[in-house]
Amino acid sequence: MKVTTVHSRCECQAHLSAELDEQRVALRGWAVDARKLQLPAPANTMHPARERFDVGWACPFCTRNTLRSFTAAALAFREADAKKAS
Repeated sequence: MKVTTVHSRCECQAHLSAELDEQRVALRGWAVDARKLQLPAPANTMHPARERFDVGWACPFCTRNTLRSFTAAALAFREADAKKAS
C-alpha cells in the first residue's frame, strides 16, 4: 500500500500530521508540541475524491478542531513500511 503524509499547524502551534492512503483516507493522525511530546490526534478527510480536499484534526493539546485544505496533485506517495503495517 502506498501512503503520504500531510502536515499543518494548529492555532496553538502544535505540529499536526496525518498519514493518508492512495484514496486520501486518513489512516492515522498525530500532533507534536514545542516540548517534542507526541500524542495521537484523530484525523479525518472530507471530500477525498476531489482535487482539493480537506483534512480535519482534533488537537490533543488545545482540543481545537483544525481543518486544512490540500491539493491532490501536490501529494507524493511512497510504499508503507512493512513493520508499521503489521
